[in-house]
Amino acid sequence: MPHLYLILAICAETIGTSALKTCHGFTRLVPSLVVVAGYSTSFYLLSLCLRTMKIGFVYAVWSGLGIVLISIIGVFYFKQRIDPAGLLGLGLIIAGVVVLNVFSDIQAH
Repeated sequence: MPHLYLILAICAETIGTSALKTCHGFTRLVPSLVVVAGYSTSFYLLSLCLRTMKIGFVYAVWSGLGIVLISIIGVFYFKQRIDPAGLLGLGLIIAGVVVLNVFSDIQAH
């Protein structure tokens, strides 16, 4: 169950960050509410993960996959471009998350 909470926390954070781009400095009500709800939900779910998972693993996966997802949203929704160095960096983030999941014992207490 903690892995599901982590996936949902990443999704909530990604939604909140996407809304942060559209709330124009918290001057637009609906996107601002989505930001607060997204981050609140994400942190609550992260707290549930931390009952049984190590903080280093949880934070690395949450932040790393959040960066990758928000970059993908930036490309497709906000029409932003990623240059080759950016793609390499995102690939290294994904590789790091894979290494943590497959080769490290950092996951459990």
